[in-house]
Amino acid sequence: MSNPPICDYEGSDYQASFWEQGGRAYEDAAEGVALRRLLPARGRLLLELGAGAGRNTPRYQGFERVALLDYSRTQLEQARQRLGSGERYVYVAANIYRLPFAPGLFDAATMIRTLHHMAEPERALAQVRQALEPGAVFIVEFANKQNLKAILRYGLRRQKWSPFSREPVEFTELNFDFHPRAVRAWLKASQFSAQRQLTVSHFRMGFFKRLVPLRLLVRMDAAAQLTGNWWQLSPSVFVRAQAVGQTPRPQPGAFFRCPACGEGLPEAGQNLTCPGCGAHYPFEDGIYDFREQAT
Repeated sequence: MSNPPICDYEGSDYQASFWEQGGRAYEDAAEGVALRRLLPARGRLLLELGAGAGRNTPRYQGFERVALLDYSRTQLEQARQRLGSGERYVYVAANIYRLPFAPGLFDAATMIRTLHHMAEPERALAQVRQALEPGAVFIVEFANKQNLKAILRYGLRRQKWSPFSREPVEFTELNFDFHPRAVRAWLKASQFSAQRQLTVSHFRMGFFKRLVPLRLLVRMDAAAQLTGNWWQLSPSVFVRAQAVGQTPRPQPGAFFRCPACGEGLPEAGQNLTCPGCGAHYPFEDGIYDFREQAT
């Protein structure tokens, strides 16, 4: 099966240029509030999809272990420098459309600022569901097509696309805004049950961030987030969903699975060779690399 195009942050200084130097303290803090409200207080094993340089990973302290997945190896190298190389973290470079994990392995997952890069979001969500055990919690964030700014621009005829239609809008290459109803439909089709929605980053405008102190702005956003089950008009929406239906049990001793043939593989801390198809996956500097298989 062919893979959709990938938005690759290889070699990017995204963490430094966008988050640390880009005036995004408000957005980061608002997302932290949403995660505290939606994520279980504790758990066994969490899958962080689109982990990047590990910006959100310290917020998952209630989990015994965290697997950080990103397509970019350099982003994972930055995360490892920030978080360390202890047994609590597993660093995995992989394609989200071919996740290399044993089925039903995780009891929670997050996907923050990642779905909006998916040309085939429903296919990505189906892969996430396979990696989760029944009842697992999945926190997914998406860029909201139906935000208030887009509605006003459409009403003033300053943009052609409608914020009310369900189809995605690609505002730049591999950057998509999605309609909330479409995302809920994809989650349902992928065997997730949406439980709660929070609207986030209501005040993502320069004049708000210049005029209102950060702590007050975050408190204002925290209050506005609670309207998320009623309407979704903010640029970012968080959804807490639960995995429903059944998932095959992992093979004994399997942590990974070969993305080429599906054969179970251990978490060995070394290079892996699939006994089923012979594909080889390197383990270098603490990072498993499943992006390309070599025979």
